[in-house]
Amino acid sequence: MNKPVALVTGSSRGIGRAIAIELAKNFRIAVNYYDKIEVDANRAQAQEVLDLIRQAGGDGVILGADVSDPASAAQLIEATIANLDGIDVLVNNAGINKDQLMVRMTDAQWHDVIDTNLSSAFYCSRAALKYMMKKKQGRIINISSVVGMAGNAGQAHYAASKAGLLGFTYSVAKEYGPRGITANAVAPGYIVSDMTNKLPAEVTARMTEQIPLGRLGTPEDIAALVAFLASPAAAYINGQVIRVDGGMSI
Repeated sequence: MNKPVALVTGSSRGIGRAIAIELAKNFRIAVNYYDKIEVDANRAQAQEVLDLIRQAGGDGVILGADVSDPASAAQLIEATIANLDGIDVLVNNAGINKDQLMVRMTDAQWHDVIDTNLSSAFYCSRAALKYMMKKKQGRIINISSVVGMAGNAGQAHYAASKAGLLGFTYSVAKEYGPRGITANAVAPGYIVSDMTNKLPAEVTARMTEQIPLGRLGTPEDIAALVAFLASPAAAYINGQVIRVDGGMSI
């Protein structure tokens, strides 16, 4: 019997990469990469993720898409179903950030972040739900952020998009819970990433001081929770937002 299928948007790097690799222990994975710019580099990163999955005994496909575009997002869901014979779990992970003070923020910067981080979750979920409703089961897991709960200077667009994901998650949970579909959100805190690796040591030290556990999180910390929410053990968890921040927000 084939394993169930999970699509992780934006899974060629960072948190999405870790989620795809972790989920591949129990799912066939659609590894998604952004295919509008740097196509060769992005595709190569996605292929590397799939290679790691296969080396560990898993399987899947790589699929390029711009999930901020409604047509491309719908095609991604269709391609996942066509290549893997279904979709059981959708992880809306794709996200960008373009830090800027509000008075200097351009309309394009605002829309790019909102469309990639928030609208993409709507576009992908809308398409996936049509299939999940027929099966009367499915999981939608949205990657939000603690910034969506507290805000952050220079990140009005990012905070708004991540806060929007919370309301979106609650609404999907209420609307489709009766159809056997759960929706939950994960809110990471400071996570080791390409961005945090470029920060000066003193900035990283100040960030770490805010965290009771005394360290930044890792992509694998997030992936472990997503894997649980996608598992049968989480069947009765619906409409929840779970912070993974080392206690920073308490």
